[in-house]
Amino acid sequence: MMPSLVPSVDGVSAPRRKPTLLVVDDEEGPRQSVRVIFKEDYEVLMASDGPSAIALAQNGRIDVAVLDIRMGGMSGIEVLERLKYVDAGIEVVMMTAFETTDTMRQALRLRACDYINKPFDIGTMRAAVANAMQRRSLEGEIHNNNEKLQELFCELQNQKLEEQMSQNRGEIYASIIHDINGPLTVISGFIQLLNQRIGNSTRLGIEDLEFIKDRLRTITRQVTNCIEISRRYLGFLGGGSDDAPRAGINELLTDLKNHVQVHASLHNHTINVERLAENVLVRMNGTEFLQVLLNLTVNALQCAAAQHTVVVHASVLLQPLDLPAFKDGPQDRLLNVEGFNNTAPLAVISVRDNGPGIAPEVLPKIFQPFFTTKGPKEGTGLGLNIVQRLVKGAKGALHVHSELGKGTTFTVYLPAVRTGTS
Repeated sequence: MMPSLVPSVDGVSAPRRKPTLLVVDDEEGPRQSVRVIFKEDYEVLMASDGPSAIALAQNGRIDVAVLDIRMGGMSGIEVLERLKYVDAGIEVVMMTAFETTDTMRQALRLRACDYINKPFDIGTMRAAVANAMQRRSLEGEIHNNNEKLQELFCELQNQKLEEQMSQNRGEIYASIIHDINGPLTVISGFIQLLNQRIGNSTRLGIEDLEFIKDRLRTITRQVTNCIEISRRYLGFLGGGSDDAPRAGINELLTDLKNHVQVHASLHNHTINVERLAENVLVRMNGTEFLQVLLNLTVNALQCAAAQHTVVVHASVLLQPLDLPAFKDGPQDRLLNVEGFNNTAPLAVISVRDNGPGIAPEVLPKIFQPFFTTKGPKEGTGLGLNIVQRLVKGAKGALHVHSELGKGTTFTVYLPAVRTGTS
């Protein structure tokens, strides 16, 4: 079997590291049987006793270990405990010909992944090791995401601001915290779901693994969003510029739905996200576009404690917007008319709620930083200000229409590109 290739730093493909399987048994026959089964897919290390196994784990990375419970000298339970001490991430499959309730209880307490009976068949052994390797890989992804977040926090902490930006520090840092709060809420919610799914489970079925993989993909996207958000603001503080690549509306609407499903603001409210029949790209950084959508949607969900509905709808204009038709008034405001790139096609994204609406005397103030009608622990007054700044940066326009007792609609207009065009 040819080894798979992964790109190296200089662009040259390099062999992917095989996972390492450690087989510990004081009988030669079972050790060799396991080696034959897995020699094509794993780097197989073998040990005939506990001290040798522990030395191998101390000298290199072990992904999965298969341990016999009954061995001369150090027992398999003792080896399990020592291996977990060397590397808590090692997944262990126990083998036994003399299963007892007490022994298995000890193995599970020490977080053994699985156990099989001797003599074993090939299918059972392969399934047990594959399950253990899946757990090892998933825990590795979670660890990598945590490391990325730690690097992000260190970068934020160590960044030195330019002296001329000192007067804006409070607002910028508040904006960073506000924007990162959304992805962190998703990460926290999904980690809780993962813990509930695998916390007390000793065996993971196919549905469990697919569930975990899907949630890990979402967590990884949100970690990336946190990093991009922080670097965007830090680049602004340092005077740098940020390119705005094209972002697919439908993909980001899907991300929005994943965000909101685990967001505390959802409560018992209803949200409908209506995608485009034909995907369209907006000329805007994807993370920034998602922040606009999330801030507007959370704002709509929080407009009233009583149960209400929020609808996020996307469409495309093939003609420039008729700007003279928009007039500011007690129920309407249009922002960034001067900087708006009113060139078709235009992406139109509206967020509509059937809540209480905004009072005419309040409407002119809602985009001011730190202005909020919510309680001191319910809102920062930064969400709509951030939306306005991001839309303006993308040369878009933002319209709000609100009627008391009927609800509010925020509509964002952004320069777009139809799929397949330049």
